[in-house]
Amino acid sequence: MLMTNIRPFNRRRFLQSGVLVSTALAATALPGKLLGAVTKPARDPYDGLKLGLASYSVRKFPLAQAIAMTQQAGVRNICLKDMHLPMKGTTAERLAARQQIEAAGLALLGGGVIYINKNEEVRGVFEYARDAGMPTIVCSPDPAVLDAVEQAAKEFDLRVAIHNHGPTDKRYPSPLDVLRLVKDRDSRMGICMDVGHTVRIGEDPVAVMQQCAGRLYDYHIKDVTAATPKGGPVEVGKGVIDIVAVLRALVAMKFAYHVALEYEANGDAPMPGIMESFAYMRGVLAATK
Repeated sequence: MLMTNIRPFNRRRFLQSGVLVSTALAATALPGKLLGAVTKPARDPYDGLKLGLASYSVRKFPLAQAIAMTQQAGVRNICLKDMHLPMKGTTAERLAARQQIEAAGLALLGGGVIYINKNEEVRGVFEYARDAGMPTIVCSPDPAVLDAVEQAAKEFDLRVAIHNHGPTDKRYPSPLDVLRLVKDRDSRMGICMDVGHTVRIGEDPVAVMQQCAGRLYDYHIKDVTAATPKGGPVEVGKGVIDIVAVLRALVAMKFAYHVALEYEANGDAPMPGIMESFAYMRGVLAATK
């Protein structure tokens, strides 16, 4: 399929622009009264998007450090992977993690990716999400358990966002594969679009987003080195995905759910790449009017 939103050099026009920085530095030199007269209310650096971190990005660190790293990245939203909150933990442990996250000023917007292979696993997953205060379950359920998942979504009143995993995923390589299975189900049943895996199977991410918009309940943002199955993880803005077009599309559709950075490179020392990725996205959004 022809991909219109892959441009390997889109990063340059943001990182080389010093206009915003120069303006901001000049403004700080103005007298207080004059500064108040010429400045406008602070603009949301994320343009209304709920940018945050998928904790898989910091998978080799304990929960306390994952929380601190999220704060350091300058975002206030997080999605927990089970290495930070084990699925088999107690209700008390889940509540304690929830309190720890809230005390740090973060919002827990989801958990996952959670794999569900049997009907008897479904209820435990929903109890886990309910106890931890997760409004959205990011998951990869076997298609055979979707009836049970749908019933639990109604009972617990929680959103389900089924994640696509690209070329190696036998269940849901594309968000469109998820859409075909959830479009006629309860409205809580939806999609977590992984833009990297979507591009790796040769699909145009913006076109896919627009087709899935009505059921898009979570978004994993990242960048990849190639629009092929061999494409690997890289800092956002250094790969082939047109991040500018992707973020503009999310803003245009007033996407109300989590846009979670899932940075999969450099697991032992992820913070430089995480910081660079968020800085690039903030630059893109600052230039988006």
